[in-house]
Amino acid sequence: MNSSTRNPSNRRHLLLRIRFQLLGGLTAAIVVPALIRMAFGPGALLSTNMQVTILAALIAHTSGYFFYKRIGNFPGVAAAGYILPTFALTYGLVFVTIFFFRFDYSRFQAAASFIQSTLWYFGLSLATRRLDSYRLAIIPGGDVDRLESIPGVHWHRVHSPETVVEDASGVVADLRADLSEEWERYIADRALSGTPVYHVKQITESLTGRVEIEHLSENTLGSLNPNHAYLKMKQAIDWVSALFIIIVFSPLFLFVAMAIKLDSAGPALFRQKRMGYRGNIYEVYKFRTMKLSAAVGDEKEEAITKTGDERITRLGQFLRKSRIDELPQALNILRGEMSWIGPRPEAFVLSKWYEAELPFYRYRHIVRPGITGWAQVNQGHVAAVDDVLEKLHYDFYYIKNFSPWLDVLIVFRTIRTMLTGFGAR
Repeated sequence: MNSSTRNPSNRRHLLLRIRFQLLGGLTAAIVVPALIRMAFGPGALLSTNMQVTILAALIAHTSGYFFYKRIGNFPGVAAAGYILPTFALTYGLVFVTIFFFRFDYSRFQAAASFIQSTLWYFGLSLATRRLDSYRLAIIPGGDVDRLESIPGVHWHRVHSPETVVEDASGVVADLRADLSEEWERYIADRALSGTPVYHVKQITESLTGRVEIEHLSENTLGSLNPNHAYLKMKQAIDWVSALFIIIVFSPLFLFVAMAIKLDSAGPALFRQKRMGYRGNIYEVYKFRTMKLSAAVGDEKEEAITKTGDERITRLGQFLRKSRIDELPQALNILRGEMSWIGPRPEAFVLSKWYEAELPFYRYRHIVRPGITGWAQVNQGHVAAVDDVLEKLHYDFYYIKNFSPWLDVLIVFRTIRTMLTGFGAR
C-alpha cells in the first residue's frame, strides 16, 4: 500500500517523520563513527581519505534511505526485510566506484557507517511497528464488499453518515456507484477535514499489486503506457549486464551444457517460439530440462508444464528450481528481444490461446518480456486461463508502475525465489 494511505496523525509522530529518521540515521551512521575515530586521532577529519569516506557514506546512506522508503510503498512488502539488501546495494555501488577510481578511503568509517545504517533502520522499524498500522473506513454502496477479504488492513464499515471513524487512515468508496446525497456530503466532509478519500479500484490495486481491467474506459492505454525514458535506460543496462553475464559465466554455461548431455540424450539448449515485445515472434534459448522423447498430445498441451511433470529430467529439476535454466536467455537480451525483468513470455501457441480467451492480453507486450517479473515473484508459474487472467493483472500493475524502484524490488524477491524454489515447475 502506498505511503499516501497512511494515517495523517501517525505521520506527525516524531518517529515517523522523514526529517527525524534521516537526520537520526546520518548521525548514527556518519557522525558517531567519525567521533569514535577522532577519539583515537584528533586530526582524523583533516585527512583526505576520511573526507572522501564521509562524503561517500553521506551519498550512500541518503540514497539508501529513499530507496528503502520507496520500495516499502509497494504492496505486500515487509519493508524491514529490505533494509539490509537496500543499504548493501547503495553502499556497495558507492564504494565500488571509489575503489574503481582508486580514491583512498577509511575502511573503518565505511564499514561502521554501513553497519550503523542498518541497525538504525531496523531499530526504527521495530519501534514504529505499532504506530504505522492501516485503518480504512468503507462507505457502503457499489463494489466494496471484496475489500474486507484483503489482509493487512483494519477495515471499518461506516453504517451511517453521522458516524465519524476515529484515527482512520482514509475513506474508501465506490465513486462510480449511485451514492445518496448524505453519503456524498459525508465523503466531501472527510476530504475537507484532511482525510484521504480513495476509489475502491485505486485502493484495491495499491494493496494487491494487481491492476484489474474490465473496460478500456476504466484504464485507458495512455495511463498504462510505460515511461519511455526508463525503457531506453533499462535496455542499455540489460545489454551491458547480459554481456557481462555471458563473458564471466561462460565456464558455468559450458559445465551445465556438458552435465545436461551426460544426464539425458539431446541438445543442451532448448529453443521455442514465443511472443515478445510488440507482439513479435522470437526464439527463446534455455537449458534443456525435459526429455526429448516425451510428446504429450497436441501442441498446446506440450507447451504447458504441469506440477510434477514426468518429462522433466533429474538434472532439470535442479536447474528449474535454481532458475539456472533461464541463463541462456541472456542471448535474447543481447539481441534486444528480452529484458531481465518484465512479463514472462509465453509459447506462441499459448499466447494465441490466451489472446482468444482474455481481453487486453496482447497489451502486456508493450514492454519487453522478462526472465523474471512482478507476476513471477507474486504468483509463480501458471498455465490455466483463470490463473493467467490473475497473472495479467500483475503484469498490468508492473506496466503501470514501471520504474527502477519496482525492478529492484523484483530483483530482491527473485533472489529469495531462487533460494526457496517458489513457483518452479
